[in-house]
Amino acid sequence: MTTLHRVDRDAPEAAVLMTAADVLGEGELVAFATETVYGLGADATQPDAVAKIFASKGRPQTNPLIAHVASVEMARAWAGAWPVAAQRIAEALWPGPITLIVPRVDALAPAVSAGLDTVGLRVPAPAVARGLIEALGRPVAAPSANRSEHVSPTTAQHVLDDLRGRVHTVLDSGPTAVGIESTVVDVSGPTPRLLRRGPVSAQALEAVVGGAVVVVDAHVDGATAQSSPGQSVRHYAPDVPTVRFERGQPRGVGPADALLVVGPAVESGAAAVVMLEEPDGAARALYATLRQLEARSPNRIVIVMPPRTAAWAAVRDRLVRASVTPA
Repeated sequence: MTTLHRVDRDAPEAAVLMTAADVLGEGELVAFATETVYGLGADATQPDAVAKIFASKGRPQTNPLIAHVASVEMARAWAGAWPVAAQRIAEALWPGPITLIVPRVDALAPAVSAGLDTVGLRVPAPAVARGLIEALGRPVAAPSANRSEHVSPTTAQHVLDDLRGRVHTVLDSGPTAVGIESTVVDVSGPTPRLLRRGPVSAQALEAVVGGAVVVVDAHVDGATAQSSPGQSVRHYAPDVPTVRFERGQPRGVGPADALLVVGPAVESGAAAVVMLEEPDGAARALYATLRQLEARSPNRIVIVMPPRTAAWAAVRDRLVRASVTPA
């Protein structure tokens, strides 16, 4: 059984958060909204609880998790080291949609780091997420609350659609505000490395750290160890065939296909056309839109890709992993 609690986004009831924290403390899973997507949370210090995340999602053990904390001070307490770049980014951008890869401490369950000597830490912005972590008093490990490789969840209903019966409690605080996963930057070495594109751009990071940030666009299979979540070749993908075309390419869209145009409008010609024309709005609506198109059971979802610009980089990354180029 899965229990659903509706909570106020801005002023969550303390008793509900404490009940959910008790569930986490007992080694069970709790799904909750961050500003990016809904996360599937476990007490990050309990190996058996963390193992339930992987089992519930069908997630490869090679794919590390993010440990969510309630403050910069809590992050420093759960990091094996805290580089200058970590402090600069945390002071400027936390709470917010950016994850910092730093050396890990042994008190965290090993599976959180997928065998690595580093861990991803993040302070989420929503009051529900931070209140839950504060009530537990320990980091909450949480990947997206969906089946592994499926489209990420941005509402509580998406969580139930994928994981009903596999998660003990779902805290429903409404749709998420940002819509795609956090930027991940590795600050454990001498030069920051952006490992997953997200709402915070490489240019914004460089302005904060006062130097270069190396962008690593990795695409690895499920058997290969990942240095960050979100590096799989296939990820965020609908359950129906999904193909992508760059702008100007001939598409051959049929009447049984669903067409998703991302970026400025182009001429369509398909029976079902959805337009996501502006970067922030497209990010916010992307996963819900893919799930809606999937639910129509089209022959294919055909995606017209957004322009190759910095503003669209994170959305392009998600679309590339959710689709294939046609044979």
